[in-house]
Amino acid sequence: MDENLELLEYIYKNSEMGVYSCEKLIQDINGKENKIKKPLEGILKGYENFKQDSKKLIKKNKYELKTNGMMAKMSASMQMKMEVAKDNSDSAIAKLLTQGLTMGTVDITAKIDRYEKDADKKIIKMAKDYLKFQKESIDFLKDYL
Repeated sequence: MDENLELLEYIYKNSEMGVYSCEKLIQDINGKENKIKKPLEGILKGYENFKQDSKKLIKKNKYELKTNGMMAKMSASMQMKMEVAKDNSDSAIAKLLTQGLTMGTVDITAKIDRYEKDADKKIIKMAKDYLKFQKESIDFLKDYL
């Protein structure tokens, strides 16, 4: 697989799942007194931006756009719904988000390390910006843990 495509596809699919997850969490806590709503909306915005930007680069480079399957989304949705039903506190939601973001930082770091010398510089920059976004989101969520 082309290293540029692999990086872009990873950013797109991961941010797509981030958008989906954040939207579901916002729905699940709607009507509740959670203080984490605003930060969650900010993280959602960040994911939306990376989803759009990676999609543009995928199309610009004439790659085929692959999205997450419905089963992956349904599985994530059910797991989040169960977790929020057990505990919908800000700390539980922050922990759930932090776990997902941490997995993302590990994956994108490995991809950056693997492709930094060979991939297009703009795509590497996007990957590094995505990593930075994830790390900053984790740091911000620590206040809610």
